[in-house]
Parts: sequence; C-alpha cells; structure tokens
Amino acid sequence: MRRTSGLVLLALAVLCTALSPLLRFYAFPRLAKIPANQYQDMVLEAKDATLLDYGTMRAKKVPKVTVVQTLKGDVAAARRIERTAGRDVVVWNSLSYVQGPDGAMVSKIPERYIFDAHSQEPVHATGEMVDGDPVTREGIEFKWPFLTEKRDYEYFDAQTRTSAPIHYRGTQDFRGLKVYYFEQTVPWTKVSFPKVMPVKGITAASVAATGTTRWYTTVRRFWVEPVTGAPVYGEEIHREELRGGTLLGGRDKVTAFAGHVKMREDYIEHTVALVQSNRTLVLLLTSYLPWGFLALGALLFALALLTEARGRRPTGPEPAQDSEPEPVTA
Repeated sequence: MRRTSGLVLLALAVLCTALSPLLRFYAFPRLAKIPANQYQDMVLEAKDATLLDYGTMRAKKVPKVTVVQTLKGDVAAARRIERTAGRDVVVWNSLSYVQGPDGAMVSKIPERYIFDAHSQEPVHATGEMVDGDPVTREGIEFKWPFLTEKRDYEYFDAQTRTSAPIHYRGTQDFRGLKVYYFEQTVPWTKVSFPKVMPVKGITAASVAATGTTRWYTTVRRFWVEPVTGAPVYGEEIHREELRGGTLLGGRDKVTAFAGHVKMREDYIEHTVALVQSNRTLVLLLTSYLPWGFLALGALLFALALLTEARGRRPTGPEPAQDSEPEPVTA
C-alpha cells in the first residue's frame, strides 16, 4: 500500500510541476486577451483653458473645456477580419469629442483602431482610419501590452498620424497601485483640420483655401498598471495654433486651444477599481497559479519520498517464539 501511495503522490507531483510553466507560458498568452465587445468612456477636463472664438477669430480664456472619449468594440468587424488575419482581433471605434464651456462642439475626431487581442500590436486591415483618413499604425495606442516592461514603446499619435517613442520615466505609486510612468513630447507639427468644423458652413477645405494652417504640440503622460497594461491615469499639456493665411487678418498666428487636460476624478476612481479587479485575474495565470502548482508539486514530491522511505524501512528480527519443553527421558 505504501508503494502504491508513493507512486500516486509522485505522479501528482509531476503533474503539478508540469502545470506551472504550462499555465504561465502556454495558457496565459492564449487566454489573456481584450474582449471584442468592450465598451468604455472617459471624461477629461482642461480648466482655465484658452479657446479660439471663431466668431471673432480671437483666443479667449474659458473656465473649462471638456473632452469625452469613447471606445466601442465592433464584434462583427473583428470576426470578419479574424477570418483572414488568422488571429484574435479587436476593432475599437473611438470618438474624441471636445466641447466648450457652453456645451458647443469644438471638434470631434473618430478613429477605427484594429489590434491583436493578446499582444495589442496593430493589425492592418481595411477600415483602419483617423477622421476618415486611412492610416497604417505602428506601435500601441490607448493600451499597453499585458506585463508591460520598463522600456520605451512606440506610441501612435492621432493628430499627426505618426508614431514616436513614449519613454518610460520610472515606477511610482498611484492610489495604492504600483504603476509605470510614461511620457511623450510631440513637437510643433503641421496637422490636418478636422473634417467637422465647429462653425456651420465652414469646412476643412474652405479654411485650407485661405492659406491658414493648423499646428499642434503636446506633452502626453500616462501612468500604466504593468500587469494589465491599462493606464489608470493620463493627462496632456496640449496646444494648437492657426498660422498664416488670410483667415487671421494679417496676424502670424492665433491660439486655437491651449490647456492642461486631465482625467476627471470620478473616472479616475472607476478606472483604478476596474484595473485592480482585472489585475487579480491576470496574476492568477502569471503568478498565483503557476507558483502555487510549483509549491504543491514540491510538497507532493517530498511526501512521495517520505512514503517510499517508510516503506523500505527495516522492521528488525521477529521475536523468538516460546517452544514446547522437550520431555525428559530416563
């Protein structure tokens, strides 16, 4: 019985030990992925900002500019692209909607972002665009990969339609979470006018015909939870200018928008809570279960050795039995 028990314990020890790397290096890369039907929204605000008044073409101070960002997964489009891409794909339809203090629209920029559900690498397919313009993204946007590393990443900028490094600047604590801080500076760059302008009757083409150009620069900052790769907080120091042309009445440039854009407090709290719950799920596959199975395998192996050793322990000589006395004969 002891030998059978030892063999069973040894078999279980081997199974648990094999499951440890299997979960981490085989199951995790296949099971951890962004759901195709994800929907989320976020509100950011720039208080005491500068905004262009298109009626007078003069910049003025305003109490607040609000940016509403939405991401909505397109499941049907993802399934269609998967058939030719041969991998799990997520399609996000994004909208960045900017409104002034009176609620009037300042700009709205739609995007279609197609990426690998596991690695977050961009997948190039028909429909990939920013504000109706086809693009070919390089690098990440919106989300970092699972198990984010302490290094620079290529990050796609929707305004310039180009990618540039976003730099790892250190590890910080953000509301009880260990996060990686990343920063990217986009220098002054000439960019396109939005397809939808804030003034009725004015189009991007009509403004461009005046010779006026639009320029943009920003300092982009993200605080990323490294296990999930999800930003828990983000902000931008954002500036836009109109330069030259007859639209400015002889002036060289005018500020179209300038402000320090930050996530609103209630969305910070919601994001941190969501990331904390998802972090536990990722850690189950990358840490808790692999290390747990490895420790259990070591314990079962030790028990198997102990059982085998006890089964081989000598029991000593059997005690001599009392024999019947021999009869005495004369």
